[in-house]
Amino acid sequence: MDTASDQRRKVAEFLLRIKAIQLRPNDPFTWASGRLSPIYCDNRKILSHPPVRTFVRQLASELIEDRYGKPDGIAGVATGGIALGALVAQELGLPFCYVRSSAKAHGTGQQVEGDLGVMRNVVVIEDLISTGKSSLNAVQALREVDLEVKGLVAIFSYGFADSVSRFEDAKCPFEVLTDYPTMLAQAQAEGYITEDQNTLLQGWSSDPVAWSDLNQPS
Repeated sequence: MDTASDQRRKVAEFLLRIKAIQLRPNDPFTWASGRLSPIYCDNRKILSHPPVRTFVRQLASELIEDRYGKPDGIAGVATGGIALGALVAQELGLPFCYVRSSAKAHGTGQQVEGDLGVMRNVVVIEDLISTGKSSLNAVQALREVDLEVKGLVAIFSYGFADSVSRFEDAKCPFEVLTDYPTMLAQAQAEGYITEDQNTLLQGWSSDPVAWSDLNQPS
């Protein structure tokens, strides 16, 4: 593909087609936080579709080398970034490690798993950026074991302003394979949503808390 925008549209097309991203602006999902959301994203479905899995693996690998150069290793974020991270590490011929959400309570009590002696710097692989907190928790864990984090690559981001600010504050550059505005445009172009539903979905992204409150059942 010729341009980054073409690549983002293709990833969005794949995610919609395999229902890794589902859109229900008129019948919202309930997130674990209790908030209502018109979108549900489960990028682990990529693993069940070999052509999509191959495309995402190759695109992520190319993006890493283009933006960050070839790192010493790849680090996957549990749980969604582990399998993709391992695939990317294989594609690039690099060592792999992964980061737990918290240090395990038994054994060595490690949060970062792998042979860290074979790498000095890593690029982090994440499946989804929402608030950015879990991603940056992983970045901090890697830094605490003296690994330099060159940057992070995620499959998809909602693009919330507070998540962008958190990455800036943590001095961690990041790239995404596709994003919320690209996905919405692709969803309308392919007939997954109407123009009115697109407007509802754009309203959610600008203020998800207010959107949830407004759409709570009476």
